[in-house]
Amino acid sequence: MQHITVGSGPLTPQEVVAVARGGAGVELSAEAESEMAAGRKVVEALADDERPHYGISTGFGALAVRHIPLDRRAQLQRSLVRSHAAGNGPEVEREVVRALMLLRLSTLATGRTGVRPEVARVYAAMLTAGITPVVREYGSLGCSGDLAPLAHCALAAMGEGEVRDASGTLRPAGEALAAAGIRPVELAEKEGLALINGTDGMLGMLVLACHDLRLLLRTADVAAAMSVEALMGTDAAFAADLQALRPHPGQADSAANLRALLAGSAIMASHRTPDCTRVQDAYSLRCAPQVHGAARDTLAHAEAVAGRELAAAVDNPVVTVDGRVESTGNFHGAPIGYVLDFVAIPVADVASMSERRTDRFLDVARNQGLPAFLADDPGVDSGHMIAQYTQAGIVSELKRLAVPASVDSIPSSAMQEDHVAMGWSAARKLRRAVDGLARVIAIEVLTAARALDLRAPLAPAPATAAVRDRLRAEVAGPGPDRHLAPEIEAAVQLVTSGEVLAAAERVIGPLR
Repeated sequence: MQHITVGSGPLTPQEVVAVARGGAGVELSAEAESEMAAGRKVVEALADDERPHYGISTGFGALAVRHIPLDRRAQLQRSLVRSHAAGNGPEVEREVVRALMLLRLSTLATGRTGVRPEVARVYAAMLTAGITPVVREYGSLGCSGDLAPLAHCALAAMGEGEVRDASGTLRPAGEALAAAGIRPVELAEKEGLALINGTDGMLGMLVLACHDLRLLLRTADVAAAMSVEALMGTDAAFAADLQALRPHPGQADSAANLRALLAGSAIMASHRTPDCTRVQDAYSLRCAPQVHGAARDTLAHAEAVAGRELAAAVDNPVVTVDGRVESTGNFHGAPIGYVLDFVAIPVADVASMSERRTDRFLDVARNQGLPAFLADDPGVDSGHMIAQYTQAGIVSELKRLAVPASVDSIPSSAMQEDHVAMGWSAARKLRRAVDGLARVIAIEVLTAARALDLRAPLAPAPATAAVRDRLRAEVAGPGPDRHLAPEIEAAVQLVTSGEVLAAAERVIGPLR
């Protein structure tokens, strides 16, 4: 098993993906153990102080005015976790729960939370053993962080609640921990609070979404190139000198990809003869670099925010480097919530442009001589008519998912928490949007490949031909109507697995 070492510094996005999605195990560095031990000494020094210290000797939220006597403080931490594990609805995906556990562990490892090393060891052991707490869809307002989702994880570490074991079987947490040889944690002062006060769920989903979108935006360039070619479009507008007149980095990268993908195309060559009367293409073809590029630049901003958040130690209160314990507002999810909402906009727009290219293939007034709906016998056969309906239904939903969640604050905790981030909600809808984008791109690839076949004897470019040929290993070429849903799903799997992109890159090298 691959293992990731969690130290007192930030994790990389690749490490988060390896643990969350790849099932990598986790171990703590000696430096992290040392930092946690030092931070714990600060908390323990305040435990007997007659003055109240939030999270150590007081209640929480609106109940912070209550001073808790020494003999009730362990109960205070247990009660906090139990009461805050109030999630409801469907189970959250395993990879999301593993990501949020890893990111909470990373914050614990900084020593800024005052948690004992043995608490962090339980989280590391659970991740390594593949024990995943059951976390529910609803419960987080994104302030103070992802309280309910993180509380369900803390509850499992206490040996309570439900988990999924490494095989995916639902089991009582105590039973699963015992089977893995993990002793449940017994919480001391501040530890329950430190386990639930973070933005780890929304950050984990942002990191996973950015990872997936890096693949999907390059694949969108592949799909666009296939469509430009099969619709008898021209690559003239993608010329480097024309793109340089508007120097956005994402636009330059997308245009370079399109030029590489279309190199060697007999269809592109046909536009370079004196007989060609083509002046310019529709926006969905000609402006692909501008839209795909702007999406890339938005993603780059989101990745920069994620990088800063990965380097953060989010808790309240925190143990400072010079040994103070101070309340903060760093748990507020606004920085993450904003970019989660922001990224959902280009996801919807890239999908919208993809659907418009697909629709052009099906209309004899716009598809440059192809049969209606790419059908084998139009009228008897419907071809890809309803595949476009499927795309349109997804795109319509993506537009709704692009409406921001982060502006919808709902006060809580008797108005103590009177402005919340809704970052968890923004993350949940972005996950659905990323899935929808993959499906829309897959239908464009499926439709464009069929159109390329129908253009014979004109030969496509080597790169687009390679993608078409990879698809043909799973899906037959043009012919009478067949059950279309399995063919769409096969294309989706090729897109999300990276096979569509890999087929092109095996011919022309890595795309940008």
